[in-house]
Amino acid sequence: MYRKFAMATIVAVFFLILVGGIVRATGSGMGCPDWPKCFGSWVPPTEASQLPANYKAIYGAKLRGEVEFNAFKTWTEYVNRLVGVLIGIFVFGAFVLSWREYRKSNKQIVWLSLFAFVMVAVEGGLGARVVATELNPILITVHMLLAVGIVFSLIYALLLSYRHEGWSVKGNLDKANRFLLSVLFILSMGQLILGTQVRELIDEAYNKGMARTTWLDVMDGRYYVHIALATIIVVLAMVFYRNLKFKFESNINKLIALMSFSVLLEYIVGGVLGLFKIPAALQPVHLLLGTIIVSLQFVLIQVFRERGI
Repeated sequence: MYRKFAMATIVAVFFLILVGGIVRATGSGMGCPDWPKCFGSWVPPTEASQLPANYKAIYGAKLRGEVEFNAFKTWTEYVNRLVGVLIGIFVFGAFVLSWREYRKSNKQIVWLSLFAFVMVAVEGGLGARVVATELNPILITVHMLLAVGIVFSLIYALLLSYRHEGWSVKGNLDKANRFLLSVLFILSMGQLILGTQVRELIDEAYNKGMARTTWLDVMDGRYYVHIALATIIVVLAMVFYRNLKFKFESNINKLIALMSFSVLLEYIVGGVLGLFKIPAALQPVHLLLGTIIVSLQFVLIQVFRERGI
């Protein structure tokens, strides 16, 4: 029961990351200018007539000049908050189940599940600070990285539960490919962080009122490093796949293939973003794929951990 619920929780956190990406891509981060309420209400308005007559004076300073109420942005941000609350319930449920099933036999699973729940609470508080600071870029980056940390904690606890039942990978990972996997993970994490910095440049262009078609014109060296690093990662991922395809049991082979081709798909999506002037629909997909990639690499590292990683 714990394993099924933990897996569902991990998928739910990925969904939250996708929703968060949609919030940023649509410029809805300040759709609700206050927290935890939205325009002073627990259920946000659907039209401007439901707001006070002087709402522009009340909230205008926090709407970055967008003093005209935008129902789409308001509800996009509000749904993001609701999904965040749902994730908190899911993670707490995983903790309760870990306590029920493993408190006597494997306390590490319980502590990891508790840690994930505490991080969700911190994530919620940080979300409030993001609103209070009017989308501080550094806090947004930390907000995203905390979500990745929650995923890692849940994944590690889940893998421990499988090991507790006696599961282990059949076969060995040679030293060269262990090193290659570690390098891939480090580079991919760096790429994820670098991507948030590129995203900050895009946010600056958006806040200045620049047209989407001109956003690439304000990119600095970080954008080109991002492209170069993506090329290196996709080459290494394909080498890793070529070295290891079909060498392990079915589930491990699928994980290796999924990780490698997720890197390739991410590279393609990144290319489309650059060629077509950063279409909004692909920005959340780009973020989600990056998170999935580092998570799959983390899984593989843990799977082969007993073999020396």
